[in-house]
Amino acid sequence: MVPAFLVVSGCASVAVPPAPTFATYDFPSQAEPPHPTSTVREPGLRLSRSLQPALVPPPGAALPIETITDMQPRALDLTIPPQDLWERIRRGFGMADLHDPLVVDRQSWYLNRPDGLRRIFNRGGRYLHHIVEELEKRGMPTELALLPMVESAYNPQAVSSARAMGMWQFIPSTGKNYDLEQNWWVDERRDIIASTDAALTYLQNIYEMHGDWHLALASYNWGEHAVARAIAKNQAKGLPTDYASLTMPAETRYYVPKLQALKNIVANPGVFGFSLSPLPNQPYFETVMKPERMDVAIAARLAEVSIEEFVSLNPAYHRPVMNGDQAGPMLLPTNKVDTFLANLARHAAEDKPLSNWQSYRMAKGDTLAKVATRYKLSEARLRQINGITPRLKIKTGFNLLVPRPGSLANPDAIARALPQPGPEKITAVKMPAVKGKTTNKKSIAKAKPAAKSVAKPKQVTPKKKSQRK
Repeated sequence: MVPAFLVVSGCASVAVPPAPTFATYDFPSQAEPPHPTSTVREPGLRLSRSLQPALVPPPGAALPIETITDMQPRALDLTIPPQDLWERIRRGFGMADLHDPLVVDRQSWYLNRPDGLRRIFNRGGRYLHHIVEELEKRGMPTELALLPMVESAYNPQAVSSARAMGMWQFIPSTGKNYDLEQNWWVDERRDIIASTDAALTYLQNIYEMHGDWHLALASYNWGEHAVARAIAKNQAKGLPTDYASLTMPAETRYYVPKLQALKNIVANPGVFGFSLSPLPNQPYFETVMKPERMDVAIAARLAEVSIEEFVSLNPAYHRPVMNGDQAGPMLLPTNKVDTFLANLARHAAEDKPLSNWQSYRMAKGDTLAKVATRYKLSEARLRQINGITPRLKIKTGFNLLVPRPGSLANPDAIARALPQPGPEKITAVKMPAVKGKTTNKKSIAKAKPAAKSVAKPKQVTPKKKSQRK
């Protein structure tokens, strides 16, 4: 990475419209630009990888025309692994820089919200090491580790109005194309390992289609076939077919500039006057196999972490019980794995149940309100815990998940921490019955994350971002 600084030449300026409105999850949105499909460029304008803080204009202000003067490159010993993950990410930068006024506009927008920017980087610290490891295994540019910030602000529980979900924001259909399981117990679009694997496979596929990372990113946002059509239109008119030359929706127009702006800030935070907290270059979490039936709350207690911390690593489980009667993986902070295993062995030796929940079959004359009162729940909590929408009709024989009598379950605390349901389509699928056995004395051992087989789909239906998000 070669740092650079900017010199202002002349007083000409280029007016850049504000960014379009779309989900940022941590930053307030801005108004739609007046010409969302126009390309904002200035002939001969070339922007640097960094910008001095004094040159950062407020959002929406006119941008000065800059020229570049490169500084001397830093000396790096690439034989020594970096202690800081941010440095490891910088060393893996491999995408061509985008030189566009919208990059400076987005830099300014982020840097004028330093608290929000810092909060998102801190949240991403849980997941970045794993993402970087997977990118390096595939030989992909490490800038892509910053893409979940553009998509969801590193929030694996993020849900868009178009039913996109998770850190990488998969809609249901694309999630299914990439083998992400979605059922009553679990939604792997939120799963840290599975969704990252699927997203990187998808990005590889569309990069191979276009041979250009900027176009691949536009395809991830807008749909690969939509980008292909935009390229074909420009070819027919004899126009350039690079990302900046295509006519595209406003959200896609700002998509790559946002990633480039984040890359610039990470590359040289000091030049921008931004303090980027060091991030250890080591795994934050480890995979452990859970017993066949286990509660989210009990797993968190045995690991001696908060329910919120546990759910941040295991957001795919959206019920108080993880996967009913199926054994499976769960993620724990690396420094809590031994604690969990020791506490689990002690818990099993004392023959204590690993679940405080059971199934209840609706009888004739039952209503949700009556069942909720019987189990000391509000009807709203009972609906949330069971994924029941207002339009779903509950009939006799419908299975509900309810607290086990005499248990120490705290439904309110658990429900607040669990991922909130998105605007999913209504399906009349009954909740699977939960068997009565609740104690499991099987030995639990550490397990490496299993390599998930993600089949390359025959065809991915093109989606506009308004549909995909």
